[in-house]
Amino acid sequence: MIVENTQTQMRKGILEYCILSIIAKGEIYASDIIAELKKAQLLVVEGTLYPLLTRLKNNGLLTYNWVESISGPPRKYYVLSEEGKIVLEQLDKTWQELVYAVQTAIGERK
Repeated sequence: MIVENTQTQMRKGILEYCILSIIAKGEIYASDIIAELKKAQLLVVEGTLYPLLTRLKNNGLLTYNWVESISGPPRKYYVLSEEGKIVLEQLDKTWQELVYAVQTAIGERK
């Protein structure tokens, strides 16, 4: 139980960073974000993703465009805002610092 809780908290902690990184590659539809996260073995359901996307948009990190679809209603495609790009650069730096810190801390154990 303790391990599962810690694993869940670790994944939650990096989920926004991963979502921003995926969106930084180019305009993307929500289901494609989920597919990318699943490919990375960060399983996420729509009920988790949409509130995160809304929060990121409300914080000014994302914008979206409506694109007509031939197979149904228009689709919302997400892109990083200029502020989102700046935040992502800061998170990239933080991630590198964390990777170094963790590798240094556990390096002797392996």
